[in-house]
Amino acid sequence: MNVIRILLTLVLATALYGAQAASATGILDQNVAVRMRDGVILRADVLRPKGEGKFPVLVYRTPYGREFTLKDYSTFQQAVERGYAVVVQDVRGRHDSEGEFRPYQNEGRDGYDTIEWAAAQPWSNGAVGTFGLSYPGAVQWLAAAEAPPHLKAMVPAMTFSSAQNFFYAGGLWDMSWIEWIYDNIAPDIRSKRNLPGPKTYEEAGAAWEKDGRQMLYELPLDQLKELRDIAPYYYDWLSHPPDDPWWNWCDLRDRYSRVRAAVLNFSAWYDDNYGPEGATTNFMGLRRSREGQADPATHLLLGPWTHGVEETSIPKAGEREFGPSAKIDYDETVLRWMDHYLKGVDNGVDKEKPVRYFVMGGNRWREAENWPPPATPTSYYLHSLAGQKVGQASTQAPDRRSAPIAFVSDPAEPVTNAYDSSGAHDYRDLAKRADVLTFDSDPLDHDVEVTGSIRAEIQFACDSRDVDIWARLLDVAPDGTAFNLMSPGLDVQRASYRDLKAGRQLLSPGQVYKLELSNLITSNVFLKGHRIRIQISGTFFPNFSRNLQSGESEAVSARMQKATISIYVDRQHPSRVILPIVSR
Repeated sequence: MNVIRILLTLVLATALYGAQAASATGILDQNVAVRMRDGVILRADVLRPKGEGKFPVLVYRTPYGREFTLKDYSTFQQAVERGYAVVVQDVRGRHDSEGEFRPYQNEGRDGYDTIEWAAAQPWSNGAVGTFGLSYPGAVQWLAAAEAPPHLKAMVPAMTFSSAQNFFYAGGLWDMSWIEWIYDNIAPDIRSKRNLPGPKTYEEAGAAWEKDGRQMLYELPLDQLKELRDIAPYYYDWLSHPPDDPWWNWCDLRDRYSRVRAAVLNFSAWYDDNYGPEGATTNFMGLRRSREGQADPATHLLLGPWTHGVEETSIPKAGEREFGPSAKIDYDETVLRWMDHYLKGVDNGVDKEKPVRYFVMGGNRWREAENWPPPATPTSYYLHSLAGQKVGQASTQAPDRRSAPIAFVSDPAEPVTNAYDSSGAHDYRDLAKRADVLTFDSDPLDHDVEVTGSIRAEIQFACDSRDVDIWARLLDVAPDGTAFNLMSPGLDVQRASYRDLKAGRQLLSPGQVYKLELSNLITSNVFLKGHRIRIQISGTFFPNFSRNLQSGESEAVSARMQKATISIYVDRQHPSRVILPIVSR
């Protein structure tokens, strides 16, 4: 890393074209022009081993500035030392690259063109791999779906499968896009256009902490002023609801047959909501499309981390400790995959079980032939307990005449996430709120492992035209600590989008509906003496947008109303959470 830091000092002092520097281990070509099919020039730095040989190439494309990327991550230098050439490129419209930045929308074509350019260079042997996490993970999938012939391997980490769980979650708008643009995208644009406001990442982060959070409360969403000159695409996104076919351009779920590369799908239990769902969905989709192949060349890795490269080396997520075995070597994970599928190194990758996942609570890694591993679906029904604030979650079916449990959801006074950071946090205080229903199992008399996809079926009625239902799963320790098992967004569904294919369907007040939440996912051992907790609410803010409950969209309206939501828990209308319980 010290060598790279020295070289980057030279980058800032050199001309834009043809600059080259040498290090102890390789050569750095700076500000290399890569021409796209429409004539737009994207800029890249190329690191390669010394000598005149031809090397396999790793391509990394980022909106965050290649100079910052090279400073922050050690993978590039390690790759060069291992005999790879590396292309680190600013995506269209970012930093030194030409064109207009519209997040994700040009990355398929530009990624294809960059991969094929890399394969044709005199220092390339024609075998290209891609890697990266978050946005640099998404660009890999969008390019791979365009089927570039020289893409042989990829490691897309902590990224998405569908706009419906990326821009939205269960029909709710993801509010984190506001901070992402403000902190990560806006500074470079302000600097280029000499616009007022923070012009560095550091300045933007400080400004967000001071004043930026107020933007999350703005209604209607499309009237937010602070991003108008910075990110016109944000308002374009808001004009397309989750059921709009416009979003098909970034849906991967019907495009796996076009992907020929060997793919290591990689995410974390406390990644942003789209991460574990994206990794598992993409893995299973690839497996189906490659059925019958001797080596399907796709693996799945799921760890107990939050979102980020550095986080994979930390055996803790939020307040929850997992022990030293939870750490991995990110660089080695990426390069070992590349060694096998780009270089043909017989390192055993193709002989390993394709699924490796960390079981929280038990704090150990497990391997499996497929995802999800075999499990027994077990229903935990919601029961009211007369005169008690906390109800019961039990495998026993409910009585015929159990009365529904009602609460009032007020979007003007939403249930608020007390934690800014990702990871496991103690949410015991939510049980004190009148607008949160809590259901606990009895203390467990033995360890219970839950691994795989979880389904919640909530039967409800309300007196409004639309509501959101959050169904959160928590692990409650004997001392009362109540840890969440996933990041917000996997555990919510907007009632009006209960059947996305049918489009938006407003509710008839008083009618009973069954709402299914099918994106919940985890691997966790509820230890002996712990309780399984299920919490129901109508809001969880500011992670995702508030349902106005008036029948109007928060994208274009600010008219809110309270809603009385009745959760049904009787034999005819049972509400339950179905847990995949693994026997050991």
